Amino acid sequence: MFSLGLLSVVTGPFLGGVIPATLALLMARESHRELVAAEGFLLGARRVRSGVRLAWTGIVLAIAGLVVLAIIGLLHYARQRGTDFDPTVN
Repeated sequence: MFSLGLLSVVTGPFLGGVIPATLALLMARESHRELVAAEGFLLGARRVRSGVRLAWTGIVLAIAGLVVLAIIGLLHYARQRGTDFDPTVN
């Protein structure tokens, strides 16, 4: 999960981080159950928590990238639309 979370942070701004982040979150749920069932005999709870944090960070970066692309698209669309006034209007 840690590596998938890290991958989601790296590829998050390019909207590709959603897939590894989703996989990391799904795997983290199962791993957390196994850690609880092992009653302290399994190690790695810190890596699971770090992987979950990184996965959520990757999702937030992907959403931020999508918002930035939408704003850029709207600004580009607004610039292409010229004024429709007659040439004699001030």
